Amino acid sequence: MIPAPLAAAGVCAAAVLLDRFLGEPRRGHPLVGFGRLAAAIERRFNPADCRDSPRARTAGLAAVFLLVAPFTLLAGLAARGAAAPLVEALLLYLAIGARSLAEHARAVATPLAAGDLPAARARVAWLVSRETEGLEEGEVAAAATESVLENGADAVFAPLFWYLLAGAPGVVLHRLVNTLDAMWGYRTGRYRRFGWAAARLDDGLGWLPARATALTYTVLGHARTALACWRWQAPAWESPNAGPVMAAGAGALRVRLGGAASYHGERRVRPRLGAGEPPRAADIGRALALVRHGIWLWLAVILAVALAGGAAGA
Repeated sequence: MIPAPLAAAGVCAAAVLLDRFLGEPRRGHPLVGFGRLAAAIERRFNPADCRDSPRARTAGLAAVFLLVAPFTLLAGLAARGAAAPLVEALLLYLAIGARSLAEHARAVATPLAAGDLPAARARVAWLVSRETEGLEEGEVAAAATESVLENGADAVFAPLFWYLLAGAPGVVLHRLVNTLDAMWGYRTGRYRRFGWAAARLDDGLGWLPARATALTYTVLGHARTALACWRWQAPAWESPNAGPVMAAGAGALRVRLGGAASYHGERRVRPRLGAGEPPRAADIGRALALVRHGIWLWLAVILAVALAGGAAGA
């Protein structure tokens, strides 16, 4: 029988390799169906005439529980017995989005490097929630770089972290809550109250993985700059998790991120992150390389810890 730590390392490696060679399912991705279900629940639980009521927060919390709890429980029940490693590898593979992130980021970098700014603006809109129509070249590169760094935490390292900590239920819990935050976690009239529970729960689940990601970027990049940016710039960022991730990532790459951006018709002046020059098209690829190298580092550490634990228990 394979020791549990080695089995867990094998599941992580299998999930990463499945994502690398297969990418996301083109049809029938479970998260697409979950998103449709979440949209239907939101329409039922968040009617227009109740969105300013304090009850909207309670309704949002109930909606999160109704959507997340059954699937998390089902994941725990499915990942039992002899087939558990296969189920865990499949669920972790579906939660990881490294290849999809790379494909979307390269679809921005390629036209941007070729001087096709309209095409780059159109493609970066797939990655970010800000308005992209009037972005200049450096702003497009910055938006894509920020997205790569932040999604490296949410869609790569956090699933691995939660699998190691809580198995298949942890993976499903985090991925579904993160999806609901992406759908409802906006400070607009529609979601300001209703999306509060999803946003706060996502912050809580992402707190440790975000700092593990920031440490990963620091180790693999310009460490001194990354540490300084993480320490001094991250606290000024609105998100408690995106701040450390993007500050450390920007410092590791020695590029300057943050600054003004428009969201839902509102222009926000965000704090500056990182150091050096504004990013260019090539820096999007450098951010992807940082995430890719981080994946291999995590797998190497997971395997080393598993082997050390097996040797100690022998």
